Amino acid sequence: MSDSHSVPVADGECVAAEHHPAAGDRWLVFCHGFLSDKSGSYEARCERAVEEGYDAVRFDFRGSGDSDRPFVESTLSTRLADLRAVVDYFEPTSYALFGSSFGGKVALHAATDDRVEAIATRAPVTYNRAFDDYRAAVADAGELRIDDGHAIDGRFFDDFEQYPFADVSDAIDVPVAMFHGASDTSVPIADTFEAAATLDTDVMVSKFDGEGHRFSAAAERRLLDRLFAWLSER
Repeated sequence: MSDSHSVPVADGECVAAEHHPAAGDRWLVFCHGFLSDKSGSYEARCERAVEEGYDAVRFDFRGSGDSDRPFVESTLSTRLADLRAVVDYFEPTSYALFGSSFGGKVALHAATDDRVEAIATRAPVTYNRAFDDYRAAVADAGELRIDDGHAIDGRFFDDFEQYPFADVSDAIDVPVAMFHGASDTSVPIADTFEAAATLDTDVMVSKFDGEGHRFSAAAERRLLDRLFAWLSER
């Protein structure tokens, strides 16, 4: 079971969030990927989190799912603002983050919040070069229409370039877990190994052989087993 919330962010815009309550004081907040939303696997992940004793929160970044504004107006900065608004709304004294793909980049760049106690990611975008193909397409045509519901233009990259991974890697001082498919062709696993080597904190990298950017159901189950075993040690 979950409770639906409309979380105010700025300029009258709101973020749609689902809170899965549990007994206790541990919180886990989920950040979805670039073209996804809070539905599907995130509902299952939150249900598993509750079983493990965590209050879990999943939400749609603005431009995605049930939240306000068009996707083309969303940036990394707006996603970070959305995450801050959601956390401030529920007011946990501390929390862990789980971010998938671009949501992993959001989670990593949110590590400056003193309330963050651990960061887990799946196929995280770390280095901005992961978006080089999109960048080239926008530079050539002014806008890239990815599908009927998703487009980006120069505003996204004007903002994106303000967030190189090197700027945050030195600031991360909480444990980090990175789960990545060895056959990922969207975000190379080599980026995760390189990023992990730069972090001056405890890092666990877990490679899933034969998995791509989207995990199979079996790999997802293994990921959750490893995630909560790792969190239990933090």
